Amino acid sequence: MNIAVVGYGRMGKEVARLAPSQNVTVVATVDPVAPEAQFDTISPEALKSADVVLEFTTPDTVLQNIQIVCRLGKDLVVGTTGWYDRLSLVKELVEDTGVGLVYSPNFSLGVNIFYRIVSLAAKLLGQAGQYDPFCHEFHHKGKQDSPSGTAKKLAQIIVEEMKDKETPVYETLSRKIAAAEFHVTSTRAGFYPGTHIVGFDSEFDTIELIHTLRSRSALALGALKAAQWIKGRKGLFSFSDLVAEQLESA
Repeated sequence: MNIAVVGYGRMGKEVARLAPSQNVTVVATVDPVAPEAQFDTISPEALKSADVVLEFTTPDTVLQNIQIVCRLGKDLVVGTTGWYDRLSLVKELVEDTGVGLVYSPNFSLGVNIFYRIVSLAAKLLGQAGQYDPFCHEFHHKGKQDSPSGTAKKLAQIIVEEMKDKETPVYETLSRKIAAAEFHVTSTRAGFYPGTHIVGFDSEFDTIELIHTLRSRSALALGALKAAQWIKGRKGLFSFSDLVAEQLESA
């Protein structure tokens, strides 16, 4: 299978490095600032030999990139976050252009299983009625967003499963937190690939669930698996759809 990589930063380079081990060929790299990239803009020429395009850029450019790639008729894997408020628009675009798109804030298989574990824990502890949730994450100093898409996904899971929690708060507070709020905090320093801690605290005990990523290789391998999975499919999918399919067939 042939892929094009749009965004040739840390993730894009890791995807290109691991592609041969998955029987995937990188036929084009696109980036306006990376000197190693073969093309500086997305174009029919850049994508002509690609079966699937993997997009790892920035929240400022991702939506435009999705639109261009869809109109060129190429299937997509999108690892950039910061655009999920436009999901309905992208879904309509994907359907109109007849392509397949799979997205995720995190392409690690372990993180996506972690989502399920957190969901079950939040449901059970929400039913218990005496636990207060929180989330904290660590990422490297070069990370573009804070909080990460993964932290926001974890917060969404807590809102869905704990009926008394309605609003995640991402900023520093100079007031008492409201009963329906819970705090989601972030640290950006050093070289952390990514650590996420979800906790549930009561008057009597604390339960913590932790996922620690050791390297970007897990994310790159997941993105390559997503590319193989989305090729030839039509419609909008999340990486959790792929994971659910794999777990159900195991």
